[in-house]
Amino acid sequence: MSRIGKKPVELPSGVSASLSGQTVEVKGPKGTHSFTATDDVNIVIEENVITVTPRGSSKRALQQWGMSRTVVSNLVQGVSTGFKKQLEITGVGYRAQAQGNVLKLNLGLSHEVNFQVPDGVTVTTPKPTEITVEGTDSQLVGQVAANIREWRKPEPYKGKGIRYKGEFIFRKEGKKK
Repeated sequence: MSRIGKKPVELPSGVSASLSGQTVEVKGPKGTHSFTATDDVNIVIEENVITVTPRGSSKRALQQWGMSRTVVSNLVQGVSTGFKKQLEITGVGYRAQAQGNVLKLNLGLSHEVNFQVPDGVTVTTPKPTEITVEGTDSQLVGQVAANIREWRKPEPYKGKGIRYKGEFIFRKEGKKK
């Protein structure tokens, strides 16, 4: 039994949901998102609660049950509060600057990296060594943050690179004579 799938998704005030067939559409103050579930699950909207139940006890139905409930929960959170990922840049001369929908990164390469930010995501730089990625789609926010981090992953000897805020980097000891 799915522990996650059993939990109902509650709709906060200001958020409404509608169901047509297997498609759930959620509207809120930050926008509208929809998700089409597979035929392995039943989705029911009653008052301010969305419940997801499996159709049958096959392995696939039970897998889709927890996943569908999590996706619906992410839709609700996205249109009400949104998602946010914070990145930190460590290294001498490493910095970032947001200009419109382009993020300019100086990461010790021979050239400046111009990262094109996709629609639906906003990237800000409160400090030259901090990057904040915000949006309403959990998957898109995480993917953009991962793509930015990909330019210079933290290395284990000095810890230089782009890391998630609060991420622990296992440090190695250098060569000894």
